[in-house]
Amino acid sequence: MSTLPGRRVLVVTHYFPPEIGAPQARLSETARAWAADGLDVTVLTGMPNHPTGVIPPEYRGTWLRTERVDGYRVVRARLYATPNEGVVRKTLSHLSFMVSSVLLGGWRTGPFDVVVVSSPTFFPLGSAWLLARLRRARLIVEVRDLWPAIFEQLGVITNPRVLGLLERLELAAYRAADVVVTVTEGFRDDIVRRGIAAGKVHVVRNGVDLDRFHPDTAAPAGLRARLGAPGSETLVLYIGAHGISHGLTSVADAAAQLGDTRIRFAFVGEGADKHRLAEHVRGLGLANTLLHDGVPRDQVPGVVAAADLCVVPLRDVPMFDAFIPSKMFELLAAGRPVVGAVRGEAARILTAAGQVVVPPEDPGALAAAVAQLATDPQRRARMGRAGRAHVERHFDRDELARNYRRLLFDGAEPARPDDNGWTRAGPDGAVPPQRGSTPAPAGQQTAMARGPEALT
Repeated sequence: MSTLPGRRVLVVTHYFPPEIGAPQARLSETARAWAADGLDVTVLTGMPNHPTGVIPPEYRGTWLRTERVDGYRVVRARLYATPNEGVVRKTLSHLSFMVSSVLLGGWRTGPFDVVVVSSPTFFPLGSAWLLARLRRARLIVEVRDLWPAIFEQLGVITNPRVLGLLERLELAAYRAADVVVTVTEGFRDDIVRRGIAAGKVHVVRNGVDLDRFHPDTAAPAGLRARLGAPGSETLVLYIGAHGISHGLTSVADAAAQLGDTRIRFAFVGEGADKHRLAEHVRGLGLANTLLHDGVPRDQVPGVVAAADLCVVPLRDVPMFDAFIPSKMFELLAAGRPVVGAVRGEAARILTAAGQVVVPPEDPGALAAAVAQLATDPQRRARMGRAGRAHVERHFDRDELARNYRRLLFDGAEPARPDDNGWTRAGPDGAVPPQRGSTPAPAGQQTAMARGPEALT
C-alpha cells in the first residue's frame, strides 16, 4: 500500500545498472526501496557503457528506451559512449548526456514533484536543474564526491583557473538545490565550511542490500581455481573498479612480499588504472597474483563468496580521510573478513565492525596482516560474523532509503546518531539506535577531506 501517494520522483544519473559500481548500486537499490514504499520513481539515465565504452547489443540503434525494473521506470537516452579513460572523451560523454537527457528524455519522464541528481559528474546537475525549474519541482543534489577537489589532490587538473571555475560551478549547484545529501560527515563539513547553509546539507551514508549479499551465498563451482586458488590456498580478493584512487599497485607489492607462501591474490574489475596495475604485476613477476575482467552485477556475490579474505585499499591522500568505499559494506554483508588499507571514517567503521585496518599504501603492513589472518581461520570466521552483524544494525540499504525519503518532500533531516550510537530525536532528546541508523564518526573530520567515488 502506498505510504506517500502521488509523490513522484525523478532520479537523474549518468551511471546506472546494468553497469556495475558504487553509484549504480546506491541509486538502483534506493530507487527500488522508494518504489516499494509507494513512491512513483523514474530514473533518467544513458545507455549502459561504463567502464568499457561498449554499449550492449540490446541497447544499440535507438535514441530513447524505456524499461520497467523493480517497480520503477527507467528512461535511457542516447549518449556518446567511451571507455573510462581520457579526460577529454569522458567529458564529451558527460556533456552528451547533459543534452540528451533534456532534449530526448525530458519529455518522456512525465510529471514529477522532486528531482534527485547524483554528483559526480557536474553535467547532470545542469540538466536536473533545468528539468526541476521547468516542472517547478524540488531539487535534491546528492554528493558522492567533491569535485574539483578530487582532481586537484590527485593531480588530474592543476590549472588554478580551471579549478576555480569548477569550484564556482560546484557551489552554484549546492546553492540552487533545495536539499544537499552527502554520503559522509567529512563531505558535509567541507560543504558547510565553504558557505552552504548547514540546515540544507544532510548525511545519508551508503549501505548494502542485505538479501543480495549474504554469508550463505555459495561460490560457483570451479571459481576459486579460476581465481588462482585451486586447492587449500588462502584467496585474497580485491573486487571493484580499478581507479587511480585505490593504490592497487601497493596491494601487488604486498603480494610480492608473500610470494613464497600459500596465499593467492585476485583482482577482479575494470578501470582507468588497470593497465598500470597489469604492467606492475608483470614487472614484479608475480606468480601468486591474477588479474580478471569485471563481472556482471549479478555475479558479484558469487565472486565475493569465493574469497577467504578481502582487501579495501585507498591511496595515501589526506582527502580520503572522509571517503567511505561502498564496496566494504557488501563484503561485510557477505560475511567476508576485510583488511582495510584506509584511514578516517572508513577505518572507524571497519574497526567498529571487528575488521583489521592498516595504513594506506603500506605494503609491509598489509602483507603482515594478510599473513597473520591466513593462518587463523577461526579469527576470520569471527570477523565475518561481526561484520555481518554490524551492517545489519547500521547499513541496511532499505532503512537508509527510508531516512533519505524523508528529505525529498519536506526537508526534514533524518535522525543522526551521536558518538555513543544514540539517535537524536531532537535538541534535547534521544532514542535508542534503530536498524539502519548510521554511527557517527569518533572524531572531528578535517575541513579539506574530500573523496573520489567517481574514480573508484
